[in-house]
Amino acid sequence: MIRGIASKRYNTTVSFFLGLFFVFWILPLFVISLLAFNDADYIGFPFKGFTLDWFIGSGKRTGIFHNPDLLHAIVVSVKTATIVSAVSLIIATAAVLYFEKAKSRAKNILYYLAVSPLIIPGVILGIAILTFATAILYFLQDHASIDLTDYLSPGFWLVVIGQISFVTSYSMLIIQAQMKKFDKTWEEAALNLKASHFDILRQITIPFLRPALIKAFVAGFLISFSNFNTTVFLVGSDPTLPIYLFSQVKYNLTPVVNAVSFLIILFIAFFAVVNFIFKRD
Repeated sequence: MIRGIASKRYNTTVSFFLGLFFVFWILPLFVISLLAFNDADYIGFPFKGFTLDWFIGSGKRTGIFHNPDLLHAIVVSVKTATIVSAVSLIIATAAVLYFEKAKSRAKNILYYLAVSPLIIPGVILGIAILTFATAILYFLQDHASIDLTDYLSPGFWLVVIGQISFVTSYSMLIIQAQMKKFDKTWEEAALNLKASHFDILRQITIPFLRPALIKAFVAGFLISFSNFNTTVFLVGSDPTLPIYLFSQVKYNLTPVVNAVSFLIILFIAFFAVVNFIFKRD
């Protein structure tokens, strides 16, 4: 509406600003994708020619698909993201149903606690989770002779537990946005037809929430897969892909980093296209 009544200079300025924004956003992705095929042993310009060495390897160059440490980090990230997104989806769905249907006075307080990980810096969240998990681990070992070292010490399962704590919040908001559109008269009609609450959940509520559930799973997967600032405090001997890339950038910088970044861009772009098609349908 504002653009409809604004001057031509205003419209031109807005269009120019939007153009700069998208250039600033897309140009680095284009540059890093181009450099993934650079036939040079450094990560920047000048561009010396096209090569696939950083993907398939050649001579002294170790490509992505011949780097066991990198492939292991990718597998760890995929495994972590799958478990985190699935568990977060279940918890988030249960939370949304509670917040929409419960009449408890504590509901508002619990809701703010549920979304609090979104406003807590990831670094603080990672330190807090590590400290709390360590305290619980030592307490159980000293007072109950229970050893949960595999789950509460830095490693795969502590990363999973830590990421669930904030990925659940994102999933909950996505599902809740869809739940706000739910017509409660459908439930009333089902109850009048002698349907049980479980039947209503299985045949009405869950099918209605299916688009949001899919989006929440995909969003949770991508957030978990790319998380660094919280995971870096919880990771053990099996680093996730972002942690591995950070170590490579810090100690052993090669164009393999560009190649990995290019594959991640393709991976995220694929999910974006699928989401676009799904929304259009």
